[in-house]
Amino acid sequence: MAAGDLPEFVVLADEVASALRRGDPVVALESAVVSHGLPPPTGLETAGMLEAEVRKAGVVPATVAVVDGRVVVGATAGELRRLADPSAWKIAERDLAVAVAAGACGGTTVSATVAVAEAAGIAVMSTGGIGGVHLGAEQTWDVSADLPALARHSAIVVCAGAKAICDTARTLEYLETAGVTAVAYGTDRFPNFYLPDGGYPAPRRIDRPAEAAAILRNKRRLRQPGAVLVANPIPTGEALTPDEVAQAVSEARARVGALRGGEVTPALLDALGRITGGRTLRANLALLRANAVLAAAIACEAAQESLQR
Repeated sequence: MAAGDLPEFVVLADEVASALRRGDPVVALESAVVSHGLPPPTGLETAGMLEAEVRKAGVVPATVAVVDGRVVVGATAGELRRLADPSAWKIAERDLAVAVAAGACGGTTVSATVAVAEAAGIAVMSTGGIGGVHLGAEQTWDVSADLPALARHSAIVVCAGAKAICDTARTLEYLETAGVTAVAYGTDRFPNFYLPDGGYPAPRRIDRPAEAAAILRNKRRLRQPGAVLVANPIPTGEALTPDEVAQAVSEARARVGALRGGEVTPALLDALGRITGGRTLRANLALLRANAVLAAAIACEAAQESLQR
């Protein structure tokens, strides 16, 4: 869908629209980090930090959000402040049409952000971690909507693997079955959010931003749908140990109890922060920053490949 064909309720910021017309690099950023992913005011401060990191590379940031029933691509600081209100929705892809009809405000998850990015013609998005197959999914059937969205929407998605509350092995199996191209950046091991090595080999490895752009180019030329998932390991100095993560996740799951659906992830991340004395929060900020930096470098290569539409 070309930007000119977007429905009237999808609004591109002037800066984003101009960059796309010129073929300049753009990175889409999710906004659930403000509404649900991080505690206030850290979420709002982090959104600004991520946009600043993208701009340092000469790339235009496009934070996606829903504001008063408009899907905004390139939210302003004032619009992002509204997402910090407790009434803000957590908006996955299936919720976009509902949020528009209801005139709602909310932060977009990975599934919603990649869907909007593709519709707007943005080739690269950045997030902290994708949702995956949750621990205990054999009992709960809790599988993130991010995974099927990655199989449908064409973009490069930079993350630090699936969130630590997910089952890495089962998430990798799902990605394979769904045909999502997954690579690890600079490592042969697939990262797991707080861990640079999630315990399993990466499906493939790349070492340069240009490789990610080339993979998306080739995927499109083969008329293959879906994303190129680039798993970027957390910076070593901010990583936790496997034992620390396992113990904290186990305790967090016990504290959260029987929550279901979209409430699970925010509650678990909050519990992890409390259990670890803020270490997981600091790690989360470090990986978000690193992913934004890598996404900006990839966006420059994607622009050279004319992958934005």
